[in-house]
Amino acid sequence: MDLHLDSVCVQGGYTPGNGEPRQIPIIQSTTFKYATSEDMGKLFDLEASGYFYTRLQNPTNDAVAAKICALEGGTAAMLTSSGQAANFYAVFNIAGCGDHVVASSTIYGGTYNLFAVTMKRMGIEFTFVNPDASEEELDAAFRPNTKALFGETIANPALTVLDIEKFARVAHRHGVPLIVDNTFATPVNCRPFEWGADIVTHSTTKYMDGHGAGVGGCIVDSGKFDWTKYADKFPGLCTPDDSYHGVVYTERFGLEGAYITKATAQLMRDFGSIQSPQNAFLLNLGLESLHVRMQRHCENAQAVAEYLQGHDKIAWVEYCGLPGNKYYELAQKYMPSGSCGVVSFGVKGGRKAAENFMKHLKMAAIETHVADARTCCLHPASATHRQMNDEELRAAGVGPDLVRLSCGIEDKRDLIADLEQALAQI
Repeated sequence: MDLHLDSVCVQGGYTPGNGEPRQIPIIQSTTFKYATSEDMGKLFDLEASGYFYTRLQNPTNDAVAAKICALEGGTAAMLTSSGQAANFYAVFNIAGCGDHVVASSTIYGGTYNLFAVTMKRMGIEFTFVNPDASEEELDAAFRPNTKALFGETIANPALTVLDIEKFARVAHRHGVPLIVDNTFATPVNCRPFEWGADIVTHSTTKYMDGHGAGVGGCIVDSGKFDWTKYADKFPGLCTPDDSYHGVVYTERFGLEGAYITKATAQLMRDFGSIQSPQNAFLLNLGLESLHVRMQRHCENAQAVAEYLQGHDKIAWVEYCGLPGNKYYELAQKYMPSGSCGVVSFGVKGGRKAAENFMKHLKMAAIETHVADARTCCLHPASATHRQMNDEELRAAGVGPDLVRLSCGIEDKRDLIADLEQALAQI
């Protein structure tokens, strides 16, 4: 039976049999028993499916990954220990030393640093492009060794909205997949595969968990990108893997399973950034209410954005749900039911005024976190983006006066009252 998205949030990924636990069991075990070495050998050769060591796979994790896969409309998915691990694996699975990747310049500061600094030291070069660039300008960023195009549905914290169809057209014209971080929108509000994206990533720490309980990430494959059409560009998927007795992932697992199987069998095996079964269990609890919470997050953010827009101590407000916003039309196209609960704005008076304002907030806590049931805020220029210079900050859409307010699911009247009293004191 095909379920609607709201029902998948509640019941997807796991169907108990007669007399089995109604809730997903926590398989808190590192290892799994087998009767013979031959049985286990088939698992190591990727000739049979099953579990032998939680560093690679775990039944609890797989059930939750299956739910997220169903929510996104993909063919295969895997959980990771964090959103950072998800983005690293998503790119490193198809790009290595000597390769090149094109990415939006307004992505989350931690991801920018991962790409521009850490992965650069691994020999992968990144070119960062304005997400509002024309197709011709995007084309100019590509090279013969480019392996992927990367962007965020809604950028954190600049809140730029990605034109997914445009980015997908450009990526496919150059024979590479489009990878989209869909953390802020979640599949409740946007399903990038329906607009041409090939791979989706998530920091499940955010809205999917929704309660600040467990760090995690996820990668979902659409199963639609034809790696074999560009076999020379993606040898890791289309030529024998010597570490698994010469298995060719696209031949053994097809387009629907090759990418995630390789990421599990190679990267999770070697880097071990597995999400703990306990965290996966907590993540599933969050997913069960995701469709309800996202509606409230968006309702609160819309009310807060409208309030701030009319305040004489606020210099500007960035929220794609506001008519007249630069990204309003794109948001209506890709996210007609709502975008996210995050509002970015500038306090008149710059950095010092922004920091002073935040000191007076009572409900909204200053946290290095976002997309939580409880309202929180951050001054990115002095926190998540402090490793960037002024030029990089401007390119990322993060000014010194920017405050990122993540609206929780409290009563919107209380959120506005908190903002009002804090603004009155600066």
